[in-house]
Parts: sequence; structure tokens; C-alpha cells
Amino acid sequence: MKTSHARLLRLLAPLKFLKAASLIAISVGAFRMLHKDMGEVAEHWVMRLGLDPGNRLVYGALVRASLLNPKQIKELGLVGLMYAALFLTEGTGLWLLRRWGEWVTVIITGSLVPVEIYEIYRHSSAMKIGVLVVNIAIVIYLIWRIRERD
Repeated sequence: MKTSHARLLRLLAPLKFLKAASLIAISVGAFRMLHKDMGEVAEHWVMRLGLDPGNRLVYGALVRASLLNPKQIKELGLVGLMYAALFLTEGTGLWLLRRWGEWVTVIITGSLVPVEIYEIYRHSSAMKIGVLVVNIAIVIYLIWRIRERD
């Protein structure tokens, strides 16, 4: 394996680990909120962060948070942990420079591209477009490297 390729994989791996750690933290936070009034919790954080509760986006987020029930919160936490496991698997395979890690990354990242496109269609932003471009570049690069070795 070329050194530049190994370096790139070892650069991608910590990003996958960071995503996993973030999702684990969010999931644990969700589980801790299971029996709390989410509307009150969200309102507390809006005030604490100095956000304008009258802002259309902030108000919409407050309304959505207040409608969450314990079952939905639990499901969000579980989905977060499942995605974290996938990101840990990707990161481990990439860090260890394993071919299966490259394949797992191609499959998972590639499968999320349609979701990212849909999200851009719904609410476009420069950040979402940038993430999409980076993810497509990663998938194309890894497919090219995998095919080059075959």
C-alpha cells in the first residue's frame, strides 16, 4: 500500500471515530432525557444560549422538541448508537489499513449520499453541499483504489 494512501486512510479514520463519539454522547444524552419534558429542556437551552425563542427556526425546534415522547427519544438514542457502531467499524478498518474497512466506508458513505441529496433538496446550505462533495470524493477515491488493486 502506498504511503500517501495509508496516510489518507489514517486521516479519515479519526473523523469516523469523532462522528462515533459524537453520536454516542448524543445518544447517552437522549437516554438521560427519557422522562423529562423535552419542551422545557429545549426552552432552557434556548434561553441559556441566548437564542431568540421568537425566531421562526428556534420556535419550530422548540415545538418539535415538545412533541417528542419517551418512545421516540429512546428510538433516537438507539439509532444514534447503531450509527456510532457503523462509524467505529469504518474507523477501525481504515486505521488498520484493511481492505474491508475501505469497502465498509464505500458502502456506508455511498448509501448516505441519496439522503444527503434529499436534505439539500429540502433545505440547501453551503455546509450540506460541501459535506456531499467530500463524501462523494471519498467514495470515488476508495472505489478507484480498490479497483486499482484488483
